[in-house]
Amino acid sequence: MTNDNSDIVLSARDLYVHYGDFLALKDINLDIKRHGITALIGPSGCGKSTLLRCFNRMNDLVQDARIEGEIMFEGYNLYSPERDATEIRSRIGMVFQRPNPFPKSIYDNVAFGLRINGYTGNMEEAVERSLKQAALWEEVKDRLSRSALTLSGGQQQRLCIARALAVQPEVILMDEPASALDPIATLAIEELIRELSNDYTILIVTHNMQQAARVSDETAFLMVNDDRAGYLVEFDATSQIFTNPSDERTEAYITGRFS
Repeated sequence: MTNDNSDIVLSARDLYVHYGDFLALKDINLDIKRHGITALIGPSGCGKSTLLRCFNRMNDLVQDARIEGEIMFEGYNLYSPERDATEIRSRIGMVFQRPNPFPKSIYDNVAFGLRINGYTGNMEEAVERSLKQAALWEEVKDRLSRSALTLSGGQQQRLCIARALAVQPEVILMDEPASALDPIATLAIEELIRELSNDYTILIVTHNMQQAARVSDETAFLMVNDDRAGYLVEFDATSQIFTNPSDERTEAYITGRFS
C-alpha cells in the first residue's frame, strides 16, 4: 500500500535477515506510519519477531545474525556503520513477551534507563510521568520502594512499558506483550496500547487475531516459503485485511484454515 512519505517514521527496504546460513526473512518492504499501531501477524516461525527486532537492532545481539537491505528511520539507515545501537534503542524501545522487571524497586526499574543515559532532570517527576503514561501510577504510588517482583503479571508488564517510556522513545516495539497475561490484564494492555498511540508509533507482534483486529490500524501478514524463509504476503489497513484481504492466503490464515 502507498503512504504519504511525511507520515512514515520507519521503512524496511529490500530487507533480508540471515542467521548463519539460514535465511530467516527475505525481501521485506514495509512502511510504518507515525503515531499508528501496526500489527505483525502470521504462523509461528514466519519471522515476525525477527522483523520486529530489526527495527531497533536487537538482532545485533544474536550470534551470526546478518542483515541486508535498509531500515530507514527519520531519514537515515539504522544499519549505517556510524549509527550507535544503544542510541537507537533509546529512541525505539522494546517490550518483550513476558514481563521482565529487574529485581529492583518499582522506582529503580523506571529510573534505570534514565540513569544509564545520564538524565539530569527531575527523576521523581520522570518516574511519575512514565508510570502515569503506563496507567500504573495510582496502583503503585504508595509503594515505589517495594520490589517490582511483588507486582502481578499485568502490573509487571505495565511497569516494563513505563520503563520503556521513561527515556521518551519515538517508537515502541511490542513482542506479544499480552500473551502471558490473563484476559483482564490483556484488555488493560490493549487499552493502554491504543492510548499510547496518540504519542508514539507502535509495532506489535501477536498471534491473537482478535487482538490484532481490535488494537491495530494496519496489519502485515507474513508466511514462510518452502525453505522456511519468512516473507511479506500482504500489508494493508487492518479493516481491509480482516474484511476483504486481497490474497487468499491471508483470508485462509485469519479465518483459521491454517495456523
